[in-house]
Amino acid sequence: MKRMLIQNKQIAIIGGGPGGLTLARLLQLKGSNVKVYERDVNKDARVQGSPLDMHEESGSAALRKANLFDEFTKNALIGADKKIIVNKNAEVCFSDHETQPAEVYDSNQVRLEISRGVLRKILLESLHPGTVVWDSHYVSLEKQNEGWLMHFKNGSSAYADIVVAADGANSRIRPYITNIKAFYSGITMVELNVYDAEKATPHIYALLNGGKIMAFGNSKCILGGQKGNGDLGFYLSFKADENWFANNGLDYSDKAQLLTWFKKEYAEWSSIWYELFENSAAPFIPRPIYCMPLDQTWKALPNLTLLGDAAHVMPPFAGEGANTAMLDALELSECLTSAGHKTLHEAISFYEINMCKRAAMAAQASLTNGERMHSARALENMLAIFDRK
Repeated sequence: MKRMLIQNKQIAIIGGGPGGLTLARLLQLKGSNVKVYERDVNKDARVQGSPLDMHEESGSAALRKANLFDEFTKNALIGADKKIIVNKNAEVCFSDHETQPAEVYDSNQVRLEISRGVLRKILLESLHPGTVVWDSHYVSLEKQNEGWLMHFKNGSSAYADIVVAADGANSRIRPYITNIKAFYSGITMVELNVYDAEKATPHIYALLNGGKIMAFGNSKCILGGQKGNGDLGFYLSFKADENWFANNGLDYSDKAQLLTWFKKEYAEWSSIWYELFENSAAPFIPRPIYCMPLDQTWKALPNLTLLGDAAHVMPPFAGEGANTAMLDALELSECLTSAGHKTLHEAISFYEINMCKRAAMAAQASLTNGERMHSARALENMLAIFDRK
């Protein structure tokens, strides 16, 4: 039997998001030595965001390979993927609430959603004890022997033969691999979170009825949905200059000021939306949306690679971010553990070439959707996609 390329190698994954944890699980199933270095102090340190819908060909495929799909379906948020499309007056133009199943009969036919926090818990509990090294805020790398010495903010250091960057859109490891930078997509989003939404925003809560909402008007939109715990997450989304968030004079902790801004910028929108600003948790969070160039390439290294947003950050308008990261993890694990490559350099190069091609297609879909959703005819365009004109 041919020796596995990573046999007796120590692998370090920087970042404990869905992609990094999925990779750790898949590698451990193959008997690999792996550690995940995560900057959070512990597993409960960060409030997790909106639910994720797992695509069959990517996120779900990775969970099946990780032997975690049954656990995933047990914890899925049934009905969370049901949606309504409304106009700026919150009048429903499309709803699939009547056609969504109340329970899952065939998980292959339904895009199941799961809370980010629950997915993280499933992945964490699947790993060997001590796999995740918490409070490890990565600072720098330096070459040592055939691998890397990693340094962390808490003063600790650790050696690994192979390092995988899963540290997100602002990856501090990516520059060791390539100097290619993301470009601004032209769209900025402002995140709002509503806690105990049934009481805080009763009209909006009733409108969503346990699902998602997409509102379109005047080349702007509002996107929102349930978080699985009675909370709601919303995004105002609009075209703006790249530095709008820093130059607009807004105090993002001042809800009244943000409501005044909304009334001006979303001038023709109904007052029903005002309760989002009056009862959301401050501060609001501005998020300029970036995308890596679709034609990015680089020369592979034999002991350093990357996945997820660190490799190919893209807009969120096709729901591909976490799914693509988990598919990266699946494909990278197979490249590192298969007998089809003669060297680690060859295995990593093969993975990165295919990953970039695949991610470019997902990013193009996200960019195209972003333009469609922020066009003058966004409502009509989106209704046409859902076969409602």
